[in-house]
Amino acid sequence: MADASPRTDTSTDDTDEKNQRFGRGQMNAIVASDSSERSKDKTDQKTLRRLAQNREAARKSRLRKKAYVQQLESSRLKLTQLEQELQRARQQGIFISSSGDQSHSMSGNGALAFDVEYARWLEEHNRKINELRTAVNSHAGDAELRIIVDSVTTHFDDIFRLKGTAAKADVFHILSGMWKTPAERCFLWIGGFRSSELLKLLANQLEPLTEQQFMGIQKLQQSSQQAEDSLSQGMEALQQSLAETLANGSPSAPSGSSGNVANYMGQMAMAMGKLGTLEGFLLQADNLRQQTLQQMHRILTTRQSARALLAINDYFSRLRALSSLWLARPRE
Repeated sequence: MADASPRTDTSTDDTDEKNQRFGRGQMNAIVASDSSERSKDKTDQKTLRRLAQNREAARKSRLRKKAYVQQLESSRLKLTQLEQELQRARQQGIFISSSGDQSHSMSGNGALAFDVEYARWLEEHNRKINELRTAVNSHAGDAELRIIVDSVTTHFDDIFRLKGTAAKADVFHILSGMWKTPAERCFLWIGGFRSSELLKLLANQLEPLTEQQFMGIQKLQQSSQQAEDSLSQGMEALQQSLAETLANGSPSAPSGSSGNVANYMGQMAMAMGKLGTLEGFLLQADNLRQQTLQQMHRILTTRQSARALLAINDYFSRLRALSSLWLARPRE
């Protein structure tokens, strides 16, 4: 028993040490478990936040899409309503108000009606130009080409007729060119293009020209320039006269007095009379454009006329494309 006693103490010590190690291991395991759970909780919270953000973004996206669809539907309904009004106007010769409860003259919806008609004209014009381009590229015969060229030329007459009708309702809308793109309006002259400038642009597109053709185009360009200068001077004189009429008031008369009212009414009547000549200037400018196109076709051959019409269309198409690019440019 004396010999066994030391071994017993040693065994006890070993057991205590093992118990201590086991206890530390359990503590470490608990600490590690707690750390793992906290990490897992943080991950779960991030995931929940991310899911919540995704749901919110999806909800906002659905709302935007719904609003966009509603806007498109509203625009479609308005366009359908306007087309119905135009159809009734063609049948009755008047324009019906959007409320449908009263009729009035063309001045009420003249601008909107012209914009719709112009859009249709432009669509048909593009179709005819595509037909002409196909005929030119396929080297169609002169007889076939002449029919298409005459069709495009006649279609230009339609837009001049539409503008003349619309000017009776709202001459300012036509003169300002609000029915055209911004880039086109930069080159606007009395509600349309300058014939002389267009002939300059076409000169390089129509080569080779015979000497007689070249002289004819030069003479046409000069006569168009002279007519444009004359109309421009007339417009400037009208603006000056109108400004003087509006400026010549009677500030000395008491406000609201019968004399002041009578002077004001007389003054505005004179201004209205002068404004009435604006329609005449527009009609003269469109008549000049129409005649220039017709005389140009008389000077050129059928194939040259086709190329000229394609060049004119490409020029205005680029102006419209330039407007779209400008409006869609990135802004800071």
